[in-house]
Amino acid sequence: MAAATIVYRLIKFITRPSLPLPPGPKPWPILGNFPHMGQVPHQSLATLARVHGPLMHLCLGFVDVIVVASSSVAEQFLKIHDSNFSNRPPNAGAKYIAYNYQDMVFAPYGPRWRLLRKITSVHLFSGRAMEEFRHLREEEVGRLTRNLASSDSKAVNLGQLLNVCTTNALGRVVIGRRVFDDGNGGCDHRADEFKAMVVELMVLAGVFNIGDFIPSLEWLDLQGVQAKMKKLHKRFDAFLTSIVEEHKSSSSKSEKHKDLLSTLLSLRNVPDDDGNQLTDTEIKALLLNMFTAGTDTSSSTTEWAIAELIRNPRILAQVQQEMDRVVGRERNVKEEDLAHLPYLQAVIKETFRLHPSTPLSLPRVASESCEIFGYHIPKGATVLVNVWAIARDPKEWADPLEFRPERFLPGGEKPDVDVRGNDFEVIPFGAGRRICAGLSLGLRMVQLLTATLAHSFDWELENGLNPEKLNMDEAYGLTLQRAVPLLVHPRPRLAPQAYSTS
Repeated sequence: MAAATIVYRLIKFITRPSLPLPPGPKPWPILGNFPHMGQVPHQSLATLARVHGPLMHLCLGFVDVIVVASSSVAEQFLKIHDSNFSNRPPNAGAKYIAYNYQDMVFAPYGPRWRLLRKITSVHLFSGRAMEEFRHLREEEVGRLTRNLASSDSKAVNLGQLLNVCTTNALGRVVIGRRVFDDGNGGCDHRADEFKAMVVELMVLAGVFNIGDFIPSLEWLDLQGVQAKMKKLHKRFDAFLTSIVEEHKSSSSKSEKHKDLLSTLLSLRNVPDDDGNQLTDTEIKALLLNMFTAGTDTSSSTTEWAIAELIRNPRILAQVQQEMDRVVGRERNVKEEDLAHLPYLQAVIKETFRLHPSTPLSLPRVASESCEIFGYHIPKGATVLVNVWAIARDPKEWADPLEFRPERFLPGGEKPDVDVRGNDFEVIPFGAGRRICAGLSLGLRMVQLLTATLAHSFDWELENGLNPEKLNMDEAYGLTLQRAVPLLVHPRPRLAPQAYSTS
């Protein structure tokens, strides 16, 4: 192994380009910069960028890794040179969980990917589809509100309840029924198992797998990650296969609308302009994307938003005043109200800035070598955009660690900045060709959930904890989770009819 490393480094030295690689910390023998990644990689990489700069080179095993940690550098990769970085590098998660790259998230950029993207864009994330399914989202958020209002004196784990809500709202659109039991019964017996599977996937996907960066060691599976992925895939596949087979044989659905899965099944025998047709495997892979990327991200971001409002009573009071004025206290928030709540919108932007659901972007790979800011970016290099670090860059943001929604309002420092991928100072959904396909749905769910929870309840922490002492530490996974779940007492503040079932 040591001899192979020496030969590899020698070849790299001989064939090195005239331009330098970006700066970075000195790698260790064989392992490269793996020891620099730390327990929470997005934080460790942000610290390294303060020393080596916002365009940084690491060597993880035998793979060149480029880390991006400023808005100007991110724009180069995700806009100026976007076409060169539109593919994903090889990785165990895509291979062993996501049907060997047949999903939308990890599929190679090309005709098959465009087909999958077009289908979801038209049938799930378009303006027409968003409007058609609005009542389903509002019904599930209303159900969550009623459950919280009836929680009596018991503290609730808000993150768990939010995850149930987002998954059920998505489930009704995607497969025509609710997925999780929220205490009212009537749900599938596989719901609890599926929820645990989603959590496990997020943990495994956040691991920097040594086999991805030292291919000769992949077969050893030194961290045991690949074995866990293969086992998890079998469970997901059995679950998704049963859902697909039920849909094929069932003539009646629990929802009146035509759900996404029914649409996908109807498209299997319809070739697109390139002659491509959907396969059953691609359909299951798409369902996997929807239920993993489309649920935990929204629920965890909302949990962070409520935690910040609890820590900042002045901001919560201002949000409630705005909603009392626009919505009143006789009814719940509707999606049509959101456009009339500018302060609430600023709170959502500030939450996405400080707590992006995916702190390290999903990796991209350089299809060809190129030059960026005078540095050589090698062909085959993996690119990681540190979304978390960019949004906390003191060169872009005044007092970047403070939760200050006013920065996005007229008169603030960034009144025109949005989170939809055009302003690189805050890109929680990514940018460019591989921007998150579910941006519109994710943003709408976080807005509606945060508005509803802030409007419908006052909040107290478990055991009378002082809000200033609320633990805001992060746990690393593919998505940004709280290290300590948010345990709260919701205190209803609206008229009783707002919590009724009518």
